[in-house]
Amino acid sequence: MKQNQKILIFSLLSIACIGCDRVTKNLAKEHLQNREPLSYFHDTFRLEYAENSGAFLSFGADWPQFAGLLMFTILPLGLLSALFIYAIKKSGKISYSKMTALSLVFAGGVGNLADRIVYNKHVTDFLNIGINGIRTGIFNFADLFVSTGVLLLLLLQFREKKDITVM
Repeated sequence: MKQNQKILIFSLLSIACIGCDRVTKNLAKEHLQNREPLSYFHDTFRLEYAENSGAFLSFGADWPQFAGLLMFTILPLGLLSALFIYAIKKSGKISYSKMTALSLVFAGGVGNLADRIVYNKHVTDFLNIGINGIRTGIFNFADLFVSTGVLLLLLLQFREKKDITVM
């Protein structure tokens, strides 16, 4: 039963996160595209529409078409498929926390991959955080899910190593 619960958590959390990502990207297209950025809390939080055909901070946006297709569509599709298979096959052996982290990484990856496939390599970004001149790049909820999932996996790995060392 535990294994089925973990698979259910993975599935429901993935669907919820992918849905949240889709809705917010559609809202950004509808309300932010071709408009000036919206600023909140003394410009700490900014809503600013951008389309990114590369990776983090537009890395690879100017690569040849085949290289971009390989690195930003085919490779992620393979990795996400492997992650999905791993999560389902190992669901009986891994913790709820790790299953949650894997779900966040999976959902974020699927969210951005869907954009690349549907919108001709372009991912919709619209969030920007910073204080004065120190700002993040423009990102979206899928990026936030992937980052949170990876940080959670690292934290869980660190805790696991610490527990092994103490024993």
